Amino acid sequence: MTGKRWGGIGLLAIAAFMLLGFLNSGASLGSPAAIVALLLTVGLPAGAGVALLRGIGSRRNARAERLRQQTIDAEILRLAVQHSGKLTAVEVATALALTPETAKSSLDSLVEREVADLEITDAGVIVYAFHDARNIGGKASARGILDAG
Repeated sequence: MTGKRWGGIGLLAIAAFMLLGFLNSGASLGSPAAIVALLLTVGLPAGAGVALLRGIGSRRNARAERLRQQTIDAEILRLAVQHSGKLTAVEVATALALTPETAKSSLDSLVEREVADLEITDAGVIVYAFHDARNIGGKASARGILDAG
């Protein structure tokens, strides 16, 4: 367990302990001072504990989603190399078992990051062209940048 998880659990335990103490004290909720004391001693630690525990889950979910998207991007690039640098959203969706919307969104993201370009066929089908994947076979003829000319 992480420190934040233990901290959240600890704060919830303190809140429960303070609530138990308040209930055993015989104090009445009729006075404003008792309500304020209850909010400070029980509500504040309980709220902080819940916030800590929720923050852990959302960060973990965000990290998992980033990893999922990176995996999809890597698989799309692998497919692009296999298909001579040109793919459609349908090909990606079928090969990777994605919804068409997820495939299109992932491909569009690669276009925004300038990893791919958009092309269109005579029939109106959008094709995603991956320049580096199309020319990967020519890497044997590579030479130094200053030597190119």
